[in-house]
Amino acid sequence: MYPLHREREQPIFSTRAHVFQIDPASKRNWIPASKHAVAVSFFYDANRHAYRIISVGGTKAIINSTVSPNMTFTKTSQKFGQWADSRANTVYGLGFATEQQLHQFAERFKEVKEAARLARERSQEKMELSNVALSIAAPQDLSDELQSPPAMCVNGPDDKLFRSQSADITLCSEKERIKKMLSEGSICEMNFEAELFTLQDSNAKLVAALHEANANVEQWKKQLVAYQEETDRLRDQVAELEAHGAQGPSDMLKDELTQSLEELENLLKAKDEEIRILQSKKSDFRELEQEREEAIHRIQELEMRNIELERRVQNAEQNMNSALEDRDRAEHEVQRVIQILDVKIFDLNDLRQSLVKLISK
Repeated sequence: MYPLHREREQPIFSTRAHVFQIDPASKRNWIPASKHAVAVSFFYDANRHAYRIISVGGTKAIINSTVSPNMTFTKTSQKFGQWADSRANTVYGLGFATEQQLHQFAERFKEVKEAARLARERSQEKMELSNVALSIAAPQDLSDELQSPPAMCVNGPDDKLFRSQSADITLCSEKERIKKMLSEGSICEMNFEAELFTLQDSNAKLVAALHEANANVEQWKKQLVAYQEETDRLRDQVAELEAHGAQGPSDMLKDELTQSLEELENLLKAKDEEIRILQSKKSDFRELEQEREEAIHRIQELEMRNIELERRVQNAEQNMNSALEDRDRAEHEVQRVIQILDVKIFDLNDLRQSLVKLISK
């Protein structure tokens, strides 16, 4: 279907990102739709006047979303964004390499959504005009054309096997069990990789915010010292003016200095409050850091579990190889016994013929 769409549609923007889809069961966890960053493109269908977001991983379409005016692209972090597609009944998530790529995709999403809204309004206007001038004919019934062809059943010839059927059934069940163990381990690993990606993104954002907060605290401390020095200097000037008993214009200067002093004290109080807020944010950062360490610990446990699963798979493969070797040896022994029996039967046949000859004499 994709060559047909490429002939009919025109790409207008393309970028690369990691693609995720929301878990349909929990509606909370992200499921990676691609192992690596893939191309994500906006396409314009000139025949339908529709915009779509398409991403292909290998031979499979991992994103096929038609942009509608009621869609919203939300930035959930510095490098991650998401939007909901009601037609596909899912939520798509994109993880970008840089914040600039996320910003470019978000801006293009807004432009495409606005263009889709204008296209819908123009289409509705055309439909209203055509409804006034024309009568719409009922569509033909295409049910006969859409019927699926009957299924064909092919029966193959029966094969006669010399090997034991019970051994084959045991080996097949062992292989299915090994495949199930490997699939469960890979699914858990993909879920934890998505969680680790989200935590790393959040951690980078919090570290940047903490560095900025620390820089602001140092700057505010320097300003606080400067304000305190200025306050002390103004107080000294006020005290000096009071000692000299200045009158007239000096009273006005005293009032101005007093007002400046009050403003500086209020500013100092505001800076103290900001420092207190930043210190409380540091405690929140410590909690997030602890959660990140717990997630890393869970990932390490998962890696240990995967190693244990691999060891069990290797043991199962060794046991299966040993069972195959034992069965081959048993078959070889049965063949040897059959050959010995054939020789004995031939000797007995010769002996019987000799006895018949003796009796006939």
